[in-house]
Amino acid sequence: MKCERLDVWKRSCRLSVNVYKHFKSCKDYSFKDQITRSSLSIASNIAEGMEKESDKEKARYIEIAKGSAAELTTQVYIGIEIDYIQKAEGLAWVKEANEILRMLTGLKGNYVHLNA
Repeated sequence: MKCERLDVWKRSCRLSVNVYKHFKSCKDYSFKDQITRSSLSIASNIAEGMEKESDKEKARYIEIAKGSAAELTTQVYIGIEIDYIQKAEGLAWVKEANEILRMLTGLKGNYVHLNA
């Protein structure tokens, strides 16, 4: 897979693993499902996009991954407020999600400029 060489993909996979492990025994299945799916969606969309032939499609999937990172950030903040996530851990996840967003923006620029 082309994505395996990307640091942004590796980091988003690690973030998703951390979220899954944290919520392993959570009984609020609705919240658990939503936050784990958004975390999983970041790396998954990067992987799917990198396998597309056209640069336009690659950029589109990167944009979807960015949306998932923003969704995860929102859910983490809510999780902190409702005491599902310790503040320090949640803020570390938010920091990582923001770094991933910046990396995705840079990656997307590689494909958008090629088509301009």
